[in-house]
Amino acid sequence: MLLSEITALRAPSGWEDEARNAIRREAEEILKNREGRVYGDTMGNLYAFRKGTDEGLPHVMLAAHMDEVGFIVRFAGEDGLLRFDCVGGIDPRCAVSKRVLVGEKAVPGVIGVKAIHLMSAEDRKKAPDYGHIYIDIGAKDKEEAERLCPPGSYATFESEYREFGDGFVKARALDDRAGCMILLNALRESDYAGDLTCVFTVQEEVGLRGAKIAARRVMPDAAVIVDTTTANDMGMAKSHQQVTRCGDGPALTFMDRRAIIPQAMRELALCAAKKHGIPVQIKRGASGGTDAGEIHLAGAGVPCLSIVIPCRYAHSPVNVCKKSDIDAAQALTLAVLTEFEARRDWR
Repeated sequence: MLLSEITALRAPSGWEDEARNAIRREAEEILKNREGRVYGDTMGNLYAFRKGTDEGLPHVMLAAHMDEVGFIVRFAGEDGLLRFDCVGGIDPRCAVSKRVLVGEKAVPGVIGVKAIHLMSAEDRKKAPDYGHIYIDIGAKDKEEAERLCPPGSYATFESEYREFGDGFVKARALDDRAGCMILLNALRESDYAGDLTCVFTVQEEVGLRGAKIAARRVMPDAAVIVDTTTANDMGMAKSHQQVTRCGDGPALTFMDRRAIIPQAMRELALCAAKKHGIPVQIKRGASGGTDAGEIHLAGAGVPCLSIVIPCRYAHSPVNVCKKSDIDAAQALTLAVLTEFEARRDWR
């Protein structure tokens, strides 16, 4: 599945059906002539299991989340404007004036706010919040608005995939469809001889909820989480503030708000990167988090590794990554699986 295709799928947290169905079809095609199966759970997670040939190797779980940030309709006013809230962390300042698609029928709309020349001097001093912005779908009244987009309808940013500049790509939901694409490619290309389960999790953006269920279902010996992370590498940021830099390869996390990555797992990844000539950087910050936050707590504990792709403008309509970093994250994921075979004493 191409990056342009997988980022076009609309799947905010709690409404991941479109992404799950497309990924399921791809995974089933990959495994049709191999021993394994694709299945789901009641939470909505999707699992693609491939049986290994060497029982002495660890059962490795690769994880990436399918969901994206988005919006959900609360009600329509008498004026036909939709009042809504965010699903996941979206700064309302980056939502204003953006185009959105609402509901299963992808009704087009725009996020509106009072025009600046109608604002008071006091209004202009503060950023708008979700109580003062709305989605305008051009409905004439409340009845029409709720017929087209009833309460509970999800909305996503309308933003096309585009390659631009010096090897960059911008799209909606690179966080974390880039990771999902990498998992599908690993399922297809890796010849890892141990058991391998690729898990496409749900509701990561609202609290790692799918990962909590998935880890307890799979109970792997080790887990590799592929996600994106903040790239604060713009010109106004000082060097010590640049958590990661686009173009320097994927980053390895040593600690975030929810997990501390075991040193043995980081060393395994660094060794794999060196052997295969893959550029890699260390994430210079402990903010944010990945599904590792829940996975490492499953059962008696699961050693986790987070491979994260530098991403500018996270949780906005225009995630920006460098294609070379995505490709290197793909190569590193495959190399880490190879390293599990080479280093049976990896713990």
